[in-house]
Amino acid sequence: MSVASRFLERAPGLLALVSVCGFAQQTVEVTIQDYRFVPQEVRIKAGDTVKWINREKRTSHSVLFPAENGLESERMFPDEHWQRSFAQPGSYGYRCGPHEEMKGLVLVE
Repeated sequence: MSVASRFLERAPGLLALVSVCGFAQQTVEVTIQDYRFVPQEVRIKAGDTVKWINREKRTSHSVLFPAENGLESERMFPDEHWQRSFAQPGSYGYRCGPHEEMKGLVLVE
């Protein structure tokens, strides 16, 4: 049996192992409360997702990325959420659309 045919015979098991080990995408939560993003800065890996959850009692918020042509979430009312996956490494600054003083940062490795 050739090396190539042995590899192909074992490939499904190797692919399953690779998919279980180390390549699982993560979701990191950012809470919106008291007119702040908590935590204000998150560090994730490419392919991971950030989920913003509005925990205010009465106020709506959004997540706005000014450097990305103004990409903005829908308004999130209390207990609503919005999420975004980040495919490329980089630094992604954001703020709340209606409350410019609220700022955060996503660092993608």
